[in-house]
Amino acid sequence: QVQLVESGGGLVQAGGSLRLSCTASGRTFSSYVMGWFRQTPGKEREFVASISRSGGVRRYADSAKGRFTIARDNAKDTVSLQLNSLKPEDTAVYYCAAASTHSTGDRDYDYWGQGTQVTVSS
Repeated sequence: QVQLVESGGGLVQAGGSLRLSCTASGRTFSSYVMGWFRQTPGKEREFVASISRSGGVRRYADSAKGRFTIARDNAKDTVSLQLNSLKPEDTAVYYCAAASTHSTGDRDYDYWGQGTQVTVSS
């Protein structure tokens, strides 16, 4: 079992930045691929970014490329998502998740945090 807790969400104006963090506890953090997803009411959960166990491979949704950066620190059991140049359409609840395989599909992720709200005003 892995427990995940997100932090760092909030309200920001369009064009601004936020840094989301996710802290893991339980089983060995470095053995998991980590991902970030987001969801708005009435919509499917959407892949945002993922990072391999070592941090050497990163994947991004097209909407995130060039604006968001995922990183991990295996010594601190944390994964972060830096959000830059935020747009109102980035408004969502953001979730971190852990998986055994490097996937962009939410069904492949076994453990989820409770989510953190990001609201971008225009």
